[in-house]
Amino acid sequence: MFPEGKAVGPAVPGFLAVDSGGSGLRVAVGAFDGAPPAEGRSGRPVRTGERGIDPAHLLEEVLPLARALAAEAGVDELTTAVVGAAGFATLGDALRAELPHALAGELGVGIVGLAADAVTAYIGALGPRPGAVLAAGTGLIAIGTDLTGWRRADGWGHLLGDCGGGAWIGRAGLEAALRAYDGRANGSAPLLERARERFGPPPELPGLVYPRPDRAAVLASFAPEVAACAPRDPVATGILRTAARHMAESVAAACPASGTPEVACTGGLLKLGEPLLTFLREELAEQAPHARQVTAQGDPLRGCVRLAAGLTAGDAVWPEDPRLLCVTDVRKRAT
Repeated sequence: MFPEGKAVGPAVPGFLAVDSGGSGLRVAVGAFDGAPPAEGRSGRPVRTGERGIDPAHLLEEVLPLARALAAEAGVDELTTAVVGAAGFATLGDALRAELPHALAGELGVGIVGLAADAVTAYIGALGPRPGAVLAAGTGLIAIGTDLTGWRRADGWGHLLGDCGGGAWIGRAGLEAALRAYDGRANGSAPLLERARERFGPPPELPGLVYPRPDRAAVLASFAPEVAACAPRDPVATGILRTAARHMAESVAAACPASGTPEVACTGGLLKLGEPLLTFLREELAEQAPHARQVTAQGDPLRGCVRLAAGLTAGDAVWPEDPRLLCVTDVRKRAT
């Protein structure tokens, strides 16, 4: 794989793990010896087009990082690669068709796992146990498994769903601000003040939001303002309470109905802190009373690493699914 300067002696096998999201991608390369992997990142998100997520662009971003990190980690033979990608469930056809053999050709990997980022978030958070994971950031999705199949809830984007996510909270906060500006009921003067400070005169707000291709991110940028106003503003408090209810509804829909499954929450939206988390814990206890709330063990990149280790050892317990998690043994296809 890396002929230049290769050390004499047995090859050191290792894995490649890639977490590709809306703000860029993170890459980890490590050996199967328990040592922490070498990690790097690219701030350029992978392009999407008519064919969905662009495999060529993903390779363009990953390959230089993979080779540099392999040298840093002392790995000279990559046996397994796992890529977790945002949008994979609905935009992953080209990745499924092309990426396994492309990675095999460029890096020599024999096993390639491709997964939705919600799946790698689950594996990173809970590992090989039944339950459900809420991934809450700009958007929102819940995914659960009883280890025989996957079940997802929401994740439909900020126009059709993602209820309770960052864009949802920010949009609700800006609506309350504009209600106050108009003099309508259920408006919030504190949120109006925050909206003016952040975006300028309220009449200009639609022009600042509607034309933007990153509209969801713009809306989500106001979510921290809602959380900041909540301790002294009942309207902001009500928005967070309703967001928590939506979150718990998604978790309850995705969570296995029997046994004592575990539930963990991940994502940047949790940084809003107790103004949101107190309501979320209460709603989860009410809507999924049979589940045990636990702290997430790790993030989606750790999930990719865990999945790579399981695939290499042949003991991965997470169910395959055409849209959410597919595994290709390139060696078998080549014979």
